[in-house]
Amino acid sequence: MSVKQPLQVTAIPAFADNYLWLIHDQQHAVVVDPGDAAPILAALASRKLRLVAILLTHHHADHVGGVAALLADTPVPVYGPANEQIQHVSIRLHENATVDLPEPGLQLRVIEVPGHTAGHIAYYCAEHEWLFCGDTLFAGGCGRLFEGTAAQMTSSLGKLAALPDATKVYCAHEYTISNLRFACAAEPDNALLTERLAFEQGRRAKGEATVPSSIGVEKLTNPFLRYREPSILQQLNSSGRLHGHDPIAAFAALREWKNNFR
Repeated sequence: MSVKQPLQVTAIPAFADNYLWLIHDQQHAVVVDPGDAAPILAALASRKLRLVAILLTHHHADHVGGVAALLADTPVPVYGPANEQIQHVSIRLHENATVDLPEPGLQLRVIEVPGHTAGHIAYYCAEHEWLFCGDTLFAGGCGRLFEGTAAQMTSSLGKLAALPDATKVYCAHEYTISNLRFACAAEPDNALLTERLAFEQGRRAKGEATVPSSIGVEKLTNPFLRYREPSILQQLNSSGRLHGHDPIAAFAALREWKNNFR
């Protein structure tokens, strides 16, 4: 009888800056947001893994573009948000739904996190404290508001910030350095933020990934979780981007500033 192997999470780089996540036990694999099938198929073959499920967070092409080719190779269940129309999704998920995959031994809770898109979801594994959050929460930042509102995104980010501090944040892009440069502009007196930027720049210089991050680190250094902080409100007001202290207006102003930050 084969010995059950512990679960691992492997980053599969794709496109210019995407991470496709492979969760596996050295035999069975689950892929999160396969925007491109080719690197996933190559990873499965090189590691001798059998694909058993596909998890999708939202409908953007760089997250779902490889699904059809993966299904042509291996027909498996495709889990995705109930509130978005995504081709090939066979199991549609709402808030607090459970994804239970006996192989590779993975249980996830669904968290609805609209804002970046109207029906975006995230997957949280309590046993291992893993969060697969697509484009909602990034290391040092958050997704653009393409379909949702600032109020929706603040609510969504609040749900994620309420997870245990040790939770690893497996976001879908390597945006960390640009996010932290903006964060330093938004909160220049945050010493932890300055230290984090220097540390992450060192990692990137060595060709290392900056993700996963953690919820605890994000709460201390991510301006989109810290938009109520007096220092950030002062920056927004003094620069004329905000007039007052309304938290939703502050978040919206912060997001708009980031959209145009260079």
